[in-house]
Amino acid sequence: MKKNKKNIFYAQSGGVTPVINATAAGLIDSLSKNQNKYGKLLIGKNGIAGAINEELIDVTREKKTEIKKLIHTPGGAFGSCRIKLKDYKKNKKEFERILEVFKAHNIGYFLYNGGGDSQDTTLKLSEFCTANNYDLKCIGLPKTIDNDLPVTDNCPGYGSVAKYIATSTYEASLDVASMANSSTKVFLLEVMGRHAGWLAASSGIIKNISKEPPHIILFPEIEFNKKSFLSKVKNCINKNGYCVIVASEGIKDNYGEFLAASKTKDSFGHAHLGGVAPKLSNLITNKLGYKVHWAVSDYLQRAARHISSSTDVKQAYAIGYASLNLINKGIDGVMLTIKSKKGGSYKWSVGYTNLSNVANIEKKLPKNYITKDGYGITAKCRKYINNLVYGEDYPPFKNGVPDYAKLKHPLVPKKLRKFK
Repeated sequence: MKKNKKNIFYAQSGGVTPVINATAAGLIDSLSKNQNKYGKLLIGKNGIAGAINEELIDVTREKKTEIKKLIHTPGGAFGSCRIKLKDYKKNKKEFERILEVFKAHNIGYFLYNGGGDSQDTTLKLSEFCTANNYDLKCIGLPKTIDNDLPVTDNCPGYGSVAKYIATSTYEASLDVASMANSSTKVFLLEVMGRHAGWLAASSGIIKNISKEPPHIILFPEIEFNKKSFLSKVKNCINKNGYCVIVASEGIKDNYGEFLAASKTKDSFGHAHLGGVAPKLSNLITNKLGYKVHWAVSDYLQRAARHISSSTDVKQAYAIGYASLNLINKGIDGVMLTIKSKKGGSYKWSVGYTNLSNVANIEKKLPKNYITKDGYGITAKCRKYINNLVYGEDYPPFKNGVPDYAKLKHPLVPKKLRKFK
């Protein structure tokens, strides 16, 4: 590696999306046009864990044919992680190790692709390196299907998952409508969304008139009222013959408790969620006597690259491509953003904001995006989501299935002792 040119470290973090690899593709393409300014692109295997464990992928040793497939491949092609670095003033060990690895491999640029917790990691690392007189340019690349990062108008990953949820809700509603006369009366879909109801809201774009599904959307922003909910279900079936419900995993009762929280937590300190659908299903069957079919979108929603939004793919790619433009301008300590232009047809551009404006901050669904009864979305919300799900970007198929990238993850030689 050339010592006069600093190397770039890139990694993926948190839950993955259908388009996170499009951001990596944008970065790789941008670097190919700026090779005279930088050294190598070293990618952390399994996110920040790659920096801690000195597992750095040399992307130049991957097959070019496979790298070209990144833009249409779901999952985290280089491995992701759920590791949240603690305050470096109280726990320096991991930060000192990362700095040691970066010095050993001549890394001068840190690009971290993730959500709010990941932006917090980027901010902490930036502050630590500044405090220790190490010149490390830190840039956050937004990614989250939850669409809950502030400042940015939307988050890469959301548009594609919104498209999947809307489509799945639409298709399932046709199924239950055809069976409702003599069988299933209710279909219930559980989607992700701990504190923000953006994903649940996306199902609402298929509804054009009041009798059309989804008939009920349950948002984390709205307190779940059992009596009101059951009344709504009963009235819906009496009126339409069936009922389609989309529920966020993070809905809470009147005590502020998750309806479906387990006692275990993830490494970010969040309670594991999941199980809202069967709980609501049992409630409906026990209280109203209706047959219910339910489904949990779970990994399917965030891996569904086959039905991605072309707008989302373009934005994810642009974020990766623009990251080097910021570095070229000497900009540091920021996260890139999507900025929409007001008025007329939907247009957007890439901007940026300070990491301190986004780290560990969640953006919830605005009140004016939810109907007054608390069970649907407004026209303003529909317009916002429609812009993000627009367009198709199908992956190439081979032998009847998508032809996705298969990487080998060749690592650069280690220079340090194993981290303990």
